[in-house]
Amino acid sequence: MAENEIFTRDVLIKYLNESDKEKIKELTERAYKVKVDNIGTKVYLRGLIELSNICSKDCYYCGIRQSNTKVERYELTDEQVMEAAEFAWRSKYGSLVLQAGERCGRRYISKVTRLVKNIKELTGGELGITLSLGEQSKDVYKEWFDAGAHRYLLRIESSNKELYAKIHPKNTRHSWDVRVRAIKDLIDVGFQTGTGVMIGLPYQTTENLADDLLFIKEIGVHMVGMGPYLKHSDTPLGSIADEHPSLDLTLKMVALLRLMLPKINIAATTAMQVIDPYGREKAVMAGANIIMPNMTITEVRKNYQIYENKPGVKDDASVSKSKLEQNLKEMNIEIGWNEWGDSRAFKG
Repeated sequence: MAENEIFTRDVLIKYLNESDKEKIKELTERAYKVKVDNIGTKVYLRGLIELSNICSKDCYYCGIRQSNTKVERYELTDEQVMEAAEFAWRSKYGSLVLQAGERCGRRYISKVTRLVKNIKELTGGELGITLSLGEQSKDVYKEWFDAGAHRYLLRIESSNKELYAKIHPKNTRHSWDVRVRAIKDLIDVGFQTGTGVMIGLPYQTTENLADDLLFIKEIGVHMVGMGPYLKHSDTPLGSIADEHPSLDLTLKMVALLRLMLPKINIAATTAMQVIDPYGREKAVMAGANIIMPNMTITEVRKNYQIYENKPGVKDDASVSKSKLEQNLKEMNIEIGWNEWGDSRAFKG
């Protein structure tokens, strides 16, 4: 491989179709070196708080979709969120993520604003705050940014309009164009903005995945969270896919993205653990540099399952922390304690 290789669509397709283990290893090792040269060896932790599984969307792949009546719905109290935030702060995570199903009511928006302000006050501004709360108006994004959140993750899931339409209902609440506009709004507001895709979706082609990588580069985000598609039986797509996609495909996507965008943040997602107990750590060795250990209270973890067999649903925050630390230690991966680990690609 040439050091200054140009990653055209055809080149990306070629790498994504590669099945030779040695060539895949060569690709991931090259990506790891590019990561080290540009942003160092450390992995940064974002303690994940799953604020609520109440959702206004009905995405065909998601276990917390509005139409799934088998899910017990919940919303954490302010006190529960603040306890988790304090755990993240005391644990030296550096940052947390507030994640939830998508909704836009004023009471809920105000609650998020209040929580962000309270977390900043509790930690003296030391704890970085990422939000992953779906599509909102630009005014709401600015309200949350002004409150103290500085990173926002909004996954496109697929950059292909036709594929997007196949995995979402055909109504105004599920618009590819609105999704893209929201990502651009986040960048305009000043957030370190992230997006991402699912890898191995039904109907998805290698060409789609190559286009996903080019879309991510073109739209100009600063961080990416992408992982394997995993089915949930209580969804329309759940009856289509039976086998997990290969972890190799996800690792190739991570490695190629790192080679294309050397300075962005790339998350090693929890879904990788379902395929391989060390999936996240292997992604780190392929170019990822962010991991999001779960801090949600044990009582509700089982109710926030976008896909089946989510790991750690019976653990508490301290158990999740110790398991992750042990895995990273076994693979000699250094943790950036008490560091925000902001994207080097962000020039805000």
